[in-house]
Amino acid sequence: MNKFFLFFRKDISAYCTLLIVVLASMVVLWLPFLLHQQSWLGLSIPNADFSYIYKQFDGPLYIIPAKTAYNPAQIQTLDRDPVFPHNPRYFAAHLPLYPFFIYLGSFILGYLKSMVGVSVFFTILLTFAFYSIVKKMKLTEHPLLLSSVMLFLPRFLVVRSTGASEPLFMLCVLLSLFAFEKKKYWLAGIMGALASMTKTPGILLFVAYTLVYVESLIKKEKWNWNWLGIMFIPLGLVGVFGLYALQFKDFFAYFHTGGVVPMPYPFSAFNFRAQWVGTAWLEDILFYFGLYLLTAVTLWKSKNRSFFYFSLVFVTATLFVQHRDISRYSLPLWPVACITFERFFTSKKFVFVGAILLIGIYMYAWNFMTYNIMPISEWLPFL
Repeated sequence: MNKFFLFFRKDISAYCTLLIVVLASMVVLWLPFLLHQQSWLGLSIPNADFSYIYKQFDGPLYIIPAKTAYNPAQIQTLDRDPVFPHNPRYFAAHLPLYPFFIYLGSFILGYLKSMVGVSVFFTILLTFAFYSIVKKMKLTEHPLLLSSVMLFLPRFLVVRSTGASEPLFMLCVLLSLFAFEKKKYWLAGIMGALASMTKTPGILLFVAYTLVYVESLIKKEKWNWNWLGIMFIPLGLVGVFGLYALQFKDFFAYFHTGGVVPMPYPFSAFNFRAQWVGTAWLEDILFYFGLYLLTAVTLWKSKNRSFFYFSLVFVTATLFVQHRDISRYSLPLWPVACITFERFFTSKKFVFVGAILLIGIYMYAWNFMTYNIMPISEWLPFL
């Protein structure tokens, strides 16, 4: 009993440490905006205030379905600003689970604060889940350090500190993978369904699990009827499209938003003329492709087959995405990459270099956040 108590207390200490890391790193990121600093370490921040946090793409756009439940008539009543998308179907590109939690939080915080608060809340849960999983599955000897490293991928630092659906999506994906590896297939299916109700790439979990089953059958392993639990994943997406059919009278409204990123061919992000690219300075994307392709290749012989197939399927799909922001689209692969290369990410050399780069990570984030803002002049639709 005493050993159990000591172990439990040690875990509580780790969770408290991770909570402090999440919140402290977020507050540091918010500092120039909280302190209204017009100039910050050489950066010019005109009219610096907390609205910079609220205006980060695409956060405020999730508030509209949270307020209207995708009702076109209600959406049109909010159309008060030139920046506002005039086609109500546009909001079908913003799937409902994150707006649902924004709606729940709005009763206490209001919509804008809830938008950010939900992201922070699910970042905390994601961090706790990641720590618990890598420790229970004995995936690293340094679960606390690895969990902390996971928080500081530059793009993730921005996303988790503003309004974004990625923390919720990443949490659902990670819990689904963990449940699948523990042979809790129904739970894996339910968490996968929640992922597909947050972002459409959640359906890739279904593809990955199907490949695991195909491999199992090729090896002549016995059929397990519990495998049918993964059918929840496509049903989750069908439920979302059913909601769109009810509200927009269009089951495939998601594909008619005008905002769906094209996926025409491999490495299609390398086209500066494409709508969502707009620049030829894209060499950093190759490093993300390289990291996640290496993750899939390294996991080839891993006993955690869902991790391998999910990495393979997701990185393959990401290669086709014609968008500048590959670092954001590939974020669900980041926790798996941390696990795969945990010896490198927890090595003394990496920690030393990472500490030096930390100020550079924050400089990137502050610079990015002063650029990646919606030009909102009328806040009433988002209040």
